[in-house]
Amino acid sequence: MGKSVQKITENVSLIASTDTWVEGLAIQQLIKTSELDGMHRVAGMPDLHPGRGYPIGAAFFTTNKIYPALVGNDIGCGMSFWQTSAKVSKVNLDKLAKKFEHVEQPLDKTWSAIIEQRKSEKCISNNSYDHALGTIGGGNHFAEFQAIDEVYDQAVLEELGLNKKHLQLLVHSGSRGLGQSILVEHITMHNHDGLVTNADNNSNYDFKDYLTKHDEAVRWAELNRELIAKRFLDAIRANGSCVLDINHNLVSPKNINGCNGCNGWLHRKGATPSDKGYAVIPGSRGDYSYLVKPLLDDQSNAENLKTSLFSLAHGAGRKWKRGECHGRLGHKYKREDLYRTALGSRVICGNKELLYDEAPQAYKKCETVISDMVDARLITVVAKLRPVLTFKTNGDCSS
Repeated sequence: MGKSVQKITENVSLIASTDTWVEGLAIQQLIKTSELDGMHRVAGMPDLHPGRGYPIGAAFFTTNKIYPALVGNDIGCGMSFWQTSAKVSKVNLDKLAKKFEHVEQPLDKTWSAIIEQRKSEKCISNNSYDHALGTIGGGNHFAEFQAIDEVYDQAVLEELGLNKKHLQLLVHSGSRGLGQSILVEHITMHNHDGLVTNADNNSNYDFKDYLTKHDEAVRWAELNRELIAKRFLDAIRANGSCVLDINHNLVSPKNINGCNGCNGWLHRKGATPSDKGYAVIPGSRGDYSYLVKPLLDDQSNAENLKTSLFSLAHGAGRKWKRGECHGRLGHKYKREDLYRTALGSRVICGNKELLYDEAPQAYKKCETVISDMVDARLITVVAKLRPVLTFKTNGDCSS
């Protein structure tokens, strides 16, 4: 399979070299998940790390059941990548940082018509979580202005309409409280049990009901990222166009040759689809991100594509648990030290705990994650992206 594709068990694989550090608990969770009823194949990505019972940075293929708990609470979480009209040469970080003082305030009436039109176009019904549209949320979510640092495939940049002289904007967020409510409803009724996909009784109703709500949450998350991007562009008085938008927390129907049943359901929990076109794999706020091209046409590598379940890493991957980072870093770095990075970028984060939890030191080097996927012949790198300004939250509340 290659040095960056490890076979852990008969139906569990890890897309990482033996030199790449992966926490043992994450491997244990990966193996445990492979034992679920109806599970045929599990693939861990090079950014694999432990979650609450289930690993993050993995894909799971089932045939007769879906498992909402594998998708998790942030249904539709993903990345959108925008080309902006703001010129890199005009950036003044002090002035730029001040432009986002009001970017978290509730959307006013001038946005109402835009929201209603886009909801109608995306077939999104009104719900009690619409007030959160256009908000980033906590955890590892962010909006980051970036500059193209190195180009490895100019033709792809031209194809995507990317201009190295202008800033790019990467938005990472999901379905906020909407996805959380859908998961809580499922667990209240079914605990962590899966839902049968082909039954003729109430189980089939539950499956269809979850899938309907899941699909709407995915569309809601996509709209949320769109509104976040437009708010940030509006704040700097720039225009922009969406180059790509990729979800990495969802379940989708999929045919994978070589798996029993072939037709089944592919769950992604922090895993970027490689079958949806170009993708951005972000580093931490003090590290480079990478625009990559999945290699789907390499017939000589078909086995690795299936082994990876047509998925890629969704980021650098955590090294340290949240809640431990301040203890690890507090004696080395003052709060003010973490507002600037080694790459010269700026960080906006008013939440002290989040500032430390999301510090670059808490993550693996993204270059290692990218290298593993290149060695597995899953991607080629199009460009390396340097952070310019990363926004987390202005206030103490980032829920």
